[in-house]
Formats: sequence, structure tokens, C-alpha cells
Amino acid sequence: MKNDAPMGMNDMSPLHLLHRAGQIADVLFSREIGSAEMTPRQFAVLSCVARNADLSQADIVARTGIDRSTLADVVRRLSRQGLLERQRTREDARRYAVRLTDKGSEVLAATKPAAMMADEHILSTLLPEERTRFLNALHQIVEAMDGRVRNGSAANR
Repeated sequence: MKNDAPMGMNDMSPLHLLHRAGQIADVLFSREIGSAEMTPRQFAVLSCVARNADLSQADIVARTGIDRSTLADVVRRLSRQGLLERQRTREDARRYAVRLTDKGSEVLAATKPAAMMADEHILSTLLPEERTRFLNALHQIVEAMDGRVRNGSAANR
């Protein structure tokens, strides 16, 4: 049944719509994973580390967009669960290199199909020819705005 209510300001606000889409994506991810123990951010960190062994936490922040304090908490939790390990680097004793454990690889492999299914649920709302355009537009927004937001110059074009 189509909602015939008049469109409000939030209905056309990219900020609001992206926030709502993120909330819905989180719910879909949780339902597909079937466990409250793995969050989308944790999955993103595991995936990032799996593709790039021995990254520092600062590198993971740059690649995932997760803020430093949240990432530190995520890495700490995943380490306690035995999914990640942190080790001081030889080059810089202050820097930790983060890598996936064998258990982390197993958990990532087990959860990847559910994460892909959540992605498919989201994309299934679009026609096949719209999917690539949608993903490219999201990627363009993230790429263009990420540096601006980090540098405090989001208003710059």
C-alpha cells in the first residue's frame, strides 16, 4: 500500500534519507546475521583487516570512515572475542598492527553471505539498471565529502 501522506521536509532531505537508509541497513544486517554479537561496523573492520593485514588503527579509520574512538572500542571488542590481534610494530613502538586471527577469518567467512544478502535486500528495491547508478552515486558522495568533512570544510565545493 502506497503512503499517500503529503511529503514533508525530511522526505526530500538527503541527510534524513541517508540516516534512515543507514538505520534500515543496520536492521537488515542484524536480521540476516541472526546475532547481536556482530554489528555492521565490526563486519566492516574485519573485512578491511582481511584485505589489508597489519594496518594501524589510524589506517583502518581512514579506510572505513569509523571515528577513532568508536574504532578503538570495536578493535578492543573484536580482540577480546579472539577475532583480531594487535601487535606493536618494530618501526614505531607506539603503533599497533592489526590482523585477523584464524577465528576471525572463520567468523568473517561465515557472516559474509548474510552481509551480502542484506546488500541484496537493499538493492532489490531498485531496478537492475538503477543499482549500479545508485552505488556509483553513493560512492561519489562518500569520496567527495569524506575529505571535506575530515578537514572541516564540508561547505566547500
